[in-house]
Amino acid sequence: MSLLQEEREIIVRNEYADNFDFAEIEEFVKNASKNLFISHTFKNSKKMLVQPRGGFPTYKKQFALNEFFVNANVDVLPLTIDSNTRLNDYAMSKKMLRLSEENDVDMLNGYPLVNHGYRTTRKMITHFDKPVSLRHGTPDARLLIETAIASGIFEIEGGPITYLLPYSKNFPLDKAFLYWKYVERICANYSKLNEPINRESFGPLTATLVPPCVTIVIQLLEMLLSLEEGVKSFSVSFSQSGSVNQDIVTSAVLKKMARYYAEQINCGDADIHLVYHQWMGAFPSNKDYSESLINTATVIASLVGADKIITKTRDEAFGIPTKEANAKTVANTQYTLRILNGLPNIVDKEEEEILEAEVKSIMEAVLNDSADTLWRKVFNSIKNGIIDVPFSPHIINNNEVVTVRDANKNIRIIKRGKLPISDRCFEYEKSKCDLNKDATSIVNDIIHDIGIMQ
Repeated sequence: MSLLQEEREIIVRNEYADNFDFAEIEEFVKNASKNLFISHTFKNSKKMLVQPRGGFPTYKKQFALNEFFVNANVDVLPLTIDSNTRLNDYAMSKKMLRLSEENDVDMLNGYPLVNHGYRTTRKMITHFDKPVSLRHGTPDARLLIETAIASGIFEIEGGPITYLLPYSKNFPLDKAFLYWKYVERICANYSKLNEPINRESFGPLTATLVPPCVTIVIQLLEMLLSLEEGVKSFSVSFSQSGSVNQDIVTSAVLKKMARYYAEQINCGDADIHLVYHQWMGAFPSNKDYSESLINTATVIASLVGADKIITKTRDEAFGIPTKEANAKTVANTQYTLRILNGLPNIVDKEEEEILEAEVKSIMEAVLNDSADTLWRKVFNSIKNGIIDVPFSPHIINNNEVVTVRDANKNIRIIKRGKLPISDRCFEYEKSKCDLNKDATSIVNDIIHDIGIMQ
């Protein structure tokens, strides 16, 4: 038995999980409907795929939500996991699931997949015969991903950086890298049996004034960490920033650099997709304004040539959206995409050149780290501030980079911390901003930015 298989046997031996029958699961994946694989849908679809968010604690409500989404013409079903499962607290998930079932009140903010088990969940996934995307936020997702794939869920979001730095304060980063290395290997191994299992990184990060160069570098590194383990289908992503032009520039550089760095490690045969998130910050309380914001995001997704868009709802400012609000957004987004024809090809060569130079400088510093493996190079780079995510709560993040918006709402770096971008690029960034303001005014601008769309 290989070391990986020994590790798997230990991980799935959990009192809250199903008894895993690996031979049966392999046979299931081998013969699974290709409609369950988003990698297959990407290859054969001629339109941008539309995916909402959503997850309920009980099987009954999750089934009803999926039914609603299918009737609304959704392309990809979501399965959002509850917070206790994200923290590997399966005992609490079990308790809250039981209370939810007994009282018909949602005591969890998502579907506790491990507690439901793969045999039960697989019935729902195969019934709808559509690709399902797993959304969670788990640093140690090993048992969750084993359960997901055994259930028929063949798109896995997340990564050691994007599911840690925005969400966690103390979880050890080095452990997150090793746990996600396991996930990549499992996804790669199952991909050999049928269509590729798609991995997707979480580009929005903290969704608060993150400069495009940092977003792109993290997307590239999580992609490389995945491809080097054998994954053949990967989605890079980012979210609506508040500047149409900056989103267009970001997508152009991200797509170009993703292909370039994949080829650098001899993984040019991998399929790379682009995912665009509708606005991830605070939404306006005026629901008509929310719909306008959502429609604008859909237009931008078309302009950047996204392969998939992940939607928000007009109820976003008021709590967890209802299935009706989610379905309405899906229908409206599908409509907007259908009527968008003949969009111009917008190119901003100067901005692209600056952003590409920033990305290459940071990537060069990461890859030149003296560590012997990629994950250790990335770990050292985060620890040393070469990668620095604004507003990350994690103790290892340097939080020395300061960003503001310029007059055109582009996110600009005015304090670079230890980001190894050149003086030329840094001066360009600062030249776009009004730096004659005092420190208090700049801090007030940053605080105000949290509600920029309200």
